[in-house]
Amino acid sequence: MPNRRFADGEVVMGRWPGSVLYYEVQVTSYDDASHIYTVKYKDGTELALKESDIKSQSSFKHRKSHSSSSSPSRRSSSRSHSRSPGRPAKSRRRSSSQSREHKDDKKKIIQETNFAPLKLSENNTRTYNGEPDSTERNDTSRIILEQKSKPDLETEHVLEQYSLHSRKEEKKKEIYSEKKIFEPTKTIEKASKTKELEFGGRLGTLVLILFLPATVLYLLLMCKQDDPSLMNFPPPLPALESLWETKMFGIFLLWFFLQALFYLLPIGKVVEGLPLSSGRKLQYRINGFYAFVLTAAVIGTLLYFKFELHYLYDHFVQFAVAAAVFSMGLSIYLYIRSLRVHEEDLAPGGNSGYFVYDFFTGHELNPRIGSFDLKYFCELRPGLIGWVVINLAMLLAEMKIHDLSMPSLPMILVNSFQLLYVVDALWNEEAVLTTMDITRDGFGFMLAFGDLVWVPFVYSLQAFYLVGHPTAISWPMAVAITILNCIGYYIFRSANSQKNSFRRNPADPRLAHLKVIPTATGKGLLVTGWWGFVRHPNYLGDIIMALAWSLPCGFNHILPYFYVIYFICLLVHREARDEHHCKQRYGLAWERYCQRVPYRIFPYIY
Repeated sequence: MPNRRFADGEVVMGRWPGSVLYYEVQVTSYDDASHIYTVKYKDGTELALKESDIKSQSSFKHRKSHSSSSSPSRRSSSRSHSRSPGRPAKSRRRSSSQSREHKDDKKKIIQETNFAPLKLSENNTRTYNGEPDSTERNDTSRIILEQKSKPDLETEHVLEQYSLHSRKEEKKKEIYSEKKIFEPTKTIEKASKTKELEFGGRLGTLVLILFLPATVLYLLLMCKQDDPSLMNFPPPLPALESLWETKMFGIFLLWFFLQALFYLLPIGKVVEGLPLSSGRKLQYRINGFYAFVLTAAVIGTLLYFKFELHYLYDHFVQFAVAAAVFSMGLSIYLYIRSLRVHEEDLAPGGNSGYFVYDFFTGHELNPRIGSFDLKYFCELRPGLIGWVVINLAMLLAEMKIHDLSMPSLPMILVNSFQLLYVVDALWNEEAVLTTMDITRDGFGFMLAFGDLVWVPFVYSLQAFYLVGHPTAISWPMAVAITILNCIGYYIFRSANSQKNSFRRNPADPRLAHLKVIPTATGKGLLVTGWWGFVRHPNYLGDIIMALAWSLPCGFNHILPYFYVIYFICLLVHREARDEHHCKQRYGLAWERYCQRVPYRIFPYIY
């Protein structure tokens, strides 16, 4: 096992990935297993480098540059007579003092040329710290095109001062090396151990594995009570054997595999996701909206043949237990298979080496069976479409139990608002490929339980509540709630569309008016539009909609407002995760962005 050469905190010279340029960096950590150093550049960027890409500062401070093409005297003579390097010199010999002066000049040339990249890096860092930001798009290709039409002033100054224009090969090499700094590079990083544990670490994730299913069961049992007040805690617990029904488990399996069948249909376009740490891109079939239409046709056919969909209401708790058992089994399968995958396929946040933590957060980033992506499938299909079907079942149950010819106004509002949300998500399915769930989080218990249990059974809590606790609202109140939902939806959709278009194609002419802050990664941070209003405008729109979904339930009990309370906590926590990740990734550029956009979610509040 090779010995470690550089210590934590040591300042060294690190090679920028994909180039021959070295910059001053500080060693922050070292992985004994992979022999990879984590280093931090002056602008705050952190990268993983091999030992061969790191050199001590002394090797740069005392390095001299020699040319094998000609001797110093011949080169100086050639330059003074404007001759090419290959032609022999005909001038007289210099005196010793002239030779000494020439050597001093040569040292200056070497020093200025060698350290030019470092100067450019420092200038780039200063733009993050308060220089006026430009209205340019954030694609670095634009910078490169500008340099093709307008040579770098610093490089041109060196060429003019030392008459290097006649050496065409050296001139091309110099200009290329300057432009290379601005080219975005793809870094192939080896998955390293997760050092910073979230969700309370090992103990916190163990508690969540037990607490989340208990919370779902508690909420559903409370909704069944005549008085779902918090003062009636705990609700009467049913016998354990009554919580399990094999028939309901079979219905859930049928539902899951029906959606899997729709997912595999060769309809819809195939797109590429964002680059992984290895540089490759996975392909995804975008047919979620088609799956929704086919599901609607199946449900319509069942209702036509008098299938009693409200049966789900009578056995809702058992249905939730069946989904929870399935999600636990799926999570166990996901963890076992993750132990055999290649290291580069592991999730950056779920590779701690601790069983409980990795089981909860997800050990493998993108588990696939052939081309069937398990995480992507569960993200939108069984749970999200199932949410709409459950809402419809609650609507039919309300009509039957209360002998109504049509659903109540609050039930119509809840179903309509949430249907719009689901259809929007499926119509804009491609946007999910840029979310944290797909790009960073592994697929473990957290997402499996969240997608298959939490979303369909907790998000439908308002409709479930209204069946047993009917509420009357006036038409003016209904109009006000509808306006509130439309405002939230507009903020949510327009902010997400702006972000997704920018991520997909920063050079889009439709985005030319947006201002950005450039970063060392080659990407940019939007500081105009919705993203210049607050840092997470999509979260703001989400919370406004969540409030609009709860208001039709009235103010008699806090239970139907559990969703909006939980959602605020969830998004504040997710915002903190985003903040930490972006600060590590973008360094000083993120700090400057936070100065420009001080509010995180709620303007003038938080």
